[in-house]
Amino acid sequence: MSDRPGKPDVTVRGVTVREVMDQDLEAIHAIYGHHVRHGLGSFEEVPPTLEEMTRRCTATREAGLPYLVAVIDEAVVGYAYAGFFHPRSAYRFCLEDSVYVSHEAHGRGVGTALMEALLTRCEAGPWRQMIALIGDSGNAGSVALHKRFGFTHQGVIEACGFKFGRWVDAVIMQRPLNEGDTTLPETGPPQTPG
Repeated sequence: MSDRPGKPDVTVRGVTVREVMDQDLEAIHAIYGHHVRHGLGSFEEVPPTLEEMTRRCTATREAGLPYLVAVIDEAVVGYAYAGFFHPRSAYRFCLEDSVYVSHEAHGRGVGTALMEALLTRCEAGPWRQMIALIGDSGNAGSVALHKRFGFTHQGVIEACGFKFGRWVDAVIMQRPLNEGDTTLPETGPPQTPG
């Protein structure tokens, strides 16, 4: 992973979004750890180590996919990335988004800034669909964020997760990228899943 971003920073309503750098990983680890321990947005039950979070970030970047952080007053307050929706090769034009905001920064436009920048980066590539698998059908904030950016509700997988002593649903939302399915791709992405 580079310490120098390859694309310009974008500032939206006081939130600067830029590409991830090595020094951001401890903050990312802390943000995600909080979500794992206290929320239903992630179905992980034990926070991964800093080394594992670093490995995941590196793998995403090496696949040519965006991994972004949101910064307010020089502090990382959220992050977002795109990953392949599924490892089978036929899914190579379909991405899944992940957006996590520090619990201290909720309501400050961080998720909006991250989603806007992530979609812009993804639409600069060859991908055609973005899927959101939102943990917990009661996760109104995440559902509203995705809806605001043109994602449509595709369904609910009921009681597919078990966390904090209860069954948890997953909401499926989807948004086309670029021309979606209205045209065939000219070429495949340079990296494919798996």
